[in-house]
Amino acid sequence: MTDPVIDPVASRLAEGAFLLIDKPRGPSSHQVTAWARDLLGVERAGHAGTLDPNVSGLLWVGVGPALKLLPLVLEFPKRYVGVVALHGAVPAKELARVLAEFTGPVYQTPPVRSAVRRERRVRTIHRLELVESVGNRLLIDVVAESGTYIRTLAVDLGEALGVGGHLEELRRVATGPFDESRSVSLATLADAVARRATGDAAPLVALLHPIEEVWKEFPAIVVKDAAASAVAHGAGLASGGILALPQSFARGARVALVNRAGALIATGVARHDAAAMGAIPHGWVVDETRVFVDSAQFPALWQGPRTTRRPAADDDAVR
Repeated sequence: MTDPVIDPVASRLAEGAFLLIDKPRGPSSHQVTAWARDLLGVERAGHAGTLDPNVSGLLWVGVGPALKLLPLVLEFPKRYVGVVALHGAVPAKELARVLAEFTGPVYQTPPVRSAVRRERRVRTIHRLELVESVGNRLLIDVVAESGTYIRTLAVDLGEALGVGGHLEELRRVATGPFDESRSVSLATLADAVARRATGDAAPLVALLHPIEEVWKEFPAIVVKDAAASAVAHGAGLASGGILALPQSFARGARVALVNRAGALIATGVARHDAAAMGAIPHGWVVDETRVFVDSAQFPALWQGPRTTRRPAADDDAVR
């Protein structure tokens, strides 16, 4: 095996990487993640966006520093293709009407077997299209906000149509801009690991996506050196620390905070849209930061107000 000091796989894992796994039906998302972890020989791995055991498709697995970026993956919308079985016949016009009604914000209650509290919540369906129908079975194409339960959506569609229904088959085909064509099977991962053992690391490196592929999908604010140090130590971003702004983003958007060299320091939530933020003379503009660097590598370049202390006459008495 190549020297681990210069091994490109070891370097990529140390920097943080993502695997885009084509999860098969049968195992849980947790089990698939554990298999990927063991194949890579790392201590920890995590996944973003749980797929039920009987659901297949794109599963994000993160290792190393990429674990901190998994919450960003959850902000991407998800695309699914699934089969809904209606429990009765429905006129085509009525079906089209109900599908249109379910596009936009919808109320959902998680299924009984879900891993979260069963509280009613709002999720946004960005697209809900009928691809084709055979009898009472519908092939649907759904793009929805992360956290949307497609199984619940199928049941709710059946109820709205007055005939009942359930989900028969489901596959996740995309997460944000990343589609299933970029995913690989566990067998492909195992083959790449075996190739690495013979000295050919290239196939495995190709499967380990760098973390930049995720955070560069978000608007990036370039910050000054002192601001980068402050953010690295857990502070929010004040307007005076901005060096350059992207052209557009909305208030409440997740943004990346990068230094002059373009390296990620942290992510945060914008308190203003891009136009307003550029016009604000002072005050906090980004908060709820999540730091991705070692703060020890960023010396404190800011300095608070100096204070002078007048010795108390009775200092000795309280020592």
